Amino acid sequence: MTKEDSIMTNKEKVQHEYDIYKDSPVRLLGYANEVGEAFRNQFGSGLWIKATYGIAVAYVIADALDKTVKTYRRKHDIGQTALVGTDTLIWQLLASVAIPGYTINRLCAVTNKLIKKRTKLPSKTRSAIVSFVGLAAIPIILKPIDHLSDKILDITLRKITDSKE
Repeated sequence: MTKEDSIMTNKEKVQHEYDIYKDSPVRLLGYANEVGEAFRNQFGSGLWIKATYGIAVAYVIADALDKTVKTYRRKHDIGQTALVGTDTLIWQLLASVAIPGYTINRLCAVTNKLIKKRTKLPSKTRSAIVSFVGLAAIPIILKPIDHLSDKILDITLRKITDSKE
């Protein structure tokens, strides 16, 4: 192995660093809105559901700010810093809020409709089942949505950022 082979690029170093926003239970805050969506059938679309979106968006902003500050401290390059911050913000909005929130919302709506149409269960029982289905789906959808978000950025924003490196 040559000396050049043993030196990691900055991008690789960032990927191997411990990241509290991706490698710890703090990551779960990004999925607060999915929990809210799972319980929407029971609580409606009131303040509680909005609060779960607030938690998830706060997590997204905190992660984007963290990556922005770390990049600036490491590179002192405003352009690169802006690209990393933008990439993180958009990725997190897609992977933690928009796509999974929509997915759980639709899954719960379809589940509710099917149960209502095919059974005579009381509404509280139906709502509990719908919430259970929504909660059970969260760990199943996370990795595919993360990969989808990567693909979306790979064919859009990252094409721009890669050409600027």
